[in-house]
Amino acid sequence: MSLRRREFVGALGGAAVWPLAARAQQRAMPVIGYLTGTVPRQSGGREDIAFRQGLREAGFVEGQNVIVEYRSALGRYERLPEMATDLVRRQVAVIFATGGPGTALAAKAATSSIPIVFVSGTDPVEAGLVNNLSRPDANLTGIHVLTTLLSAKRQELLHELVPSASVVAMLVNPSAAQNRFELAEVQAAADKIGQQVRILTASTDDEIYAAFATLVEQQIGGLLVQGDVFFTSRRDLLVLLTTRHAIPTVFAWREFVTAGGLMSYGASLRASYRLGGAYAARILKGAKPLDLPVQQVTKVEQVVNLKAAKVLGIAVPITLLGRADEVIE
Repeated sequence: MSLRRREFVGALGGAAVWPLAARAQQRAMPVIGYLTGTVPRQSGGREDIAFRQGLREAGFVEGQNVIVEYRSALGRYERLPEMATDLVRRQVAVIFATGGPGTALAAKAATSSIPIVFVSGTDPVEAGLVNNLSRPDANLTGIHVLTTLLSAKRQELLHELVPSASVVAMLVNPSAAQNRFELAEVQAAADKIGQQVRILTASTDDEIYAAFATLVEQQIGGLLVQGDVFFTSRRDLLVLLTTRHAIPTVFAWREFVTAGGLMSYGASLRASYRLGGAYAARILKGAKPLDLPVQQVTKVEQVVNLKAAKVLGIAVPITLLGRADEVIE
């Protein structure tokens, strides 16, 4: 065989080996299991984008040097344990658990060795996720988003919007793990001002429609929407119904107001998921969860949509507007 012939065959051999090497390199990429109760790529605020931003800022780009496998319960929280077990079976490098303590608890029950990064609106210690915020459990750490503790404030803001309403309602997901904390906070706030709060439950689209039929039938003066992941995934439907039935509503997240809702009061979901992505990246680089304190997102934003107020026929008090972080005109 001539030298040129050998070089040609060698080149062909290299071409044949390269795809195998590329596939082997892809298989060697670390895998993050993204476990959520809703649809990550369809949620109102696109939190998955913020999560990937946190990864990217730390040097990890999905599809290039990290793989993200998504598992969504689509609002059926009873499926979370099965999905968490599936991610453990696939031996992912880290599990990112979002959408409240129920998701993280399912992941925690499935593994004591794979690192878990959670985003939770309920106090992680009270929810049983970790024993200590500054030095969490062996394989869990994450981000605590202030939401449950802000429910009472949302109730007060709703009272400012519609002070003549003697009865308001709160829409909650009956499966949400934070209910026992959140409902007590709201009831205590309502008792202080002599206002009644009726609890309406929904965990499906049909139940959301039924809840609004009750609101209209009973002529309830205002509505609070729980900051549960199920309602986040139904953002557009909820904004549509509150507008159609002219119900003054305070939401937990800014994304509802930018979509046409009246008002929100809560922490930044985008900031929380970005931090979660950064924590997952640090673990991929070798950090241990117990060395990563649970971070608390304490910055709260109040957003008011004056366009929505006009449609609803509500005059937003000047004092309330003056305290708003953002006013959409």
